[in-house]
Amino acid sequence: MKILVIEDEKLLADSIKTMLESKGFTVEVAYDGQTGADYALLGIYDLLILDVMMPGLDGYQVAKAVRAKRCSSAILMLTAKSAVEDRIQGLNAGADYYLTKPFDTRELLACINALLRRQGKQVDELTFGNTALDLDTCTLICGEKSVRLSAREFDVMRFLLQAQDRIASKEMILARVWGYDSNAVDNHVEVYVGFLRKKLHSIGSNVRIEAVRRLGYRLEVAQE
Repeated sequence: MKILVIEDEKLLADSIKTMLESKGFTVEVAYDGQTGADYALLGIYDLLILDVMMPGLDGYQVAKAVRAKRCSSAILMLTAKSAVEDRIQGLNAGADYYLTKPFDTRELLACINALLRRQGKQVDELTFGNTALDLDTCTLICGEKSVRLSAREFDVMRFLLQAQDRIASKEMILARVWGYDSNAVDNHVEVYVGFLRKKLHSIGSNVRIEAVRRLGYRLEVAQE
C-alpha cells in the first residue's frame, strides 16, 4: 500500500513515515500543501494523510482539489483543531476521517487500516481472466500452475491488475512503482512488462499485457 503524508512539520512527517514503513507501507512525504496536492493528483496513492494548518494551500483546500479531480484516494486529516465545526469542514472538504493531535500511533494505524478496508484495499488477491495474483506470496496463479514474482514485477503486475482493462501510462507506472522522484525511465517499465509477459505465458494464463501506442499498457483476455 502506498501512502502520501502531507505535513509541514518536518519532524512529525518524517516520524510518521518511519513508523508506517516499519509496518510495511510505502510512504512518500510532501512538506507543503501545493506540493502535496501535485503529488496526490498523480492518483497513485491508496491513502493521503493530510495536515490542515499549512502555509499556502491548507488541508481543506488540498482535499477539495483532490476530490474535484475525482481522485478516490482515502483521506485522513490530522490537525490540532478539534472543534465540531472544524471536523465538519474537513469532512465536507472530502476527508474520510478526522484525527486530532496529539494522537496515539496505535489509533493512527487503526484509522489507516479501517480506511483501507473500507475502500477494499486490503484483499488477499487480485484476479483477471483465468489468473490471480496472491498479494501475500507475490505469486501469479493460473489453475494448478503458479510462478513467483520479484518485488518489482509484483508491483507492476499489481498496478496493472488494479487498473484492469483501463490504460495505465508508463508515467503512472513509473510513479507508482519506482516513485515520483525516481530516475527510472520508460525502458524500465518495458523491461518488467517483458518479464511479466513471459511469466504469464509460462503458467498458461489467458491474460495479455497489451501495449497501446503512445499511451501505455492495459490488460486483455485472449480470445480462444
